[in-house]
Amino acid sequence: MTTAQNKQKVDGVAAVVGDFIVLDSDIDLMYMELQAQGIDTKNITRCELLGNQLEEKLFAHQAIQDSIVVTDEEVNQFIDQQLNSMVEQIGSKQKVYDYYKKKDEQDFRSYFSEIVKMNKLSSQMKRKIVDDVTITPEEVKQFYNGIPKDEIPTIGAEIEIAQITIQPVITKEDKQIVIDKLKSIKKDILDGTSSFTSKAVIYSEDPGSSSNGGYYKINKKTQFVKEFKEVAFRLNEGEISEPFETEFGFHIIQVDKIIGQDVELRHILISPKVTTQAVKDASAKIEDIKAKIERGEITFEEAAKTSSDDKDTKNNGGVLLNPRTSEPKFEVSKLDPSLYNQVNGLNQGDVSQVLVDQTPQGSKFFKILKINKKTEEHKADFSSDYLKIKELALTDKQFKQVAKWMTENIEKNYVKINGEYKNCTFTNNWLKK
Repeated sequence: MTTAQNKQKVDGVAAVVGDFIVLDSDIDLMYMELQAQGIDTKNITRCELLGNQLEEKLFAHQAIQDSIVVTDEEVNQFIDQQLNSMVEQIGSKQKVYDYYKKKDEQDFRSYFSEIVKMNKLSSQMKRKIVDDVTITPEEVKQFYNGIPKDEIPTIGAEIEIAQITIQPVITKEDKQIVIDKLKSIKKDILDGTSSFTSKAVIYSEDPGSSSNGGYYKINKKTQFVKEFKEVAFRLNEGEISEPFETEFGFHIIQVDKIIGQDVELRHILISPKVTTQAVKDASAKIEDIKAKIERGEITFEEAAKTSSDDKDTKNNGGVLLNPRTSEPKFEVSKLDPSLYNQVNGLNQGDVSQVLVDQTPQGSKFFKILKINKKTEEHKADFSSDYLKIKELALTDKQFKQVAKWMTENIEKNYVKINGEYKNCTFTNNWLKK
């Protein structure tokens, strides 16, 4: 096969669905993305990936017919977030461009804009298909009764956990040291003795931006903390803010450019340092709380409400909620590894030793955990595991709804499969046999 023929194969049209085409290079990109996620692709065929692409394109095609809109702002915001995330993983924007074989940011954005838009249209269409799907208690019961006895799902061991956290106190004096440092940095920049970029590289403690001179591009929908966005959108081009505080520490911001709704800025983050004495005091405080609980002077729940520094759990007696289900139950096998190590070996009613942990921002704190309830692995029971069975039943009903929609819309829309892909065996009737 010649070089020209090779290029034609790589860039050739594998299939057409409605107003969308699927290129051979789209399938190549899917392989790259799966490999970037650490997924072994040796047993994944091009036919399987084409089938996936066909589904996504049909969802997107119908979304447009149904007047579902994805704005350029949404697309650009998503690309910004993904690019920043990839830079953190790989090390620089240029390495990201090289990985995807793109020469620069414009080439990267141009290539991925249509892909991101299509994916967002597809996602919104799928949500629309299942939005009105509900399930009744009777349907849940029928679903459960219809499962063969030897196929009833196993519910893994579950626990319910409560916590009390104590953070070392950061004093006003500790905070003032950081504020004064940021004011000094700002003065150096305004005096012209240094640039904001170089100061960010040297001093900023934000791992997501310090190597890029503190650079971020944001708009009002970008997922940044409220205080940061309020300051950023008050500044004019070239202006540097006064130091201000967020949950991450203290910042100063300089706005580089304002382009429509987007703000390109640089920031420096410095967090106050916790003193050795503050750490000792926090450790002593939680040891005292634990001792009072063990002596029966106060219950764990009462101590959480009166003493815990975790604002998300203290008013609920310290009870942790599973972020996936918003319920207090955690499946032991799916626990975060660090949390699993902390509760491993504890029985129902046990209180842990004092543990040292840290926030996502890297701040050290102390905590104690209590196992409120522990359930061993068991076959799903309709009464005690109703919510889990209901979730399975609803998912099954939604899956059937999507499959029905797919069958009907394959028949209604133009579909053409080209070349070697005509020999594929698809889950859906793309070949319309």
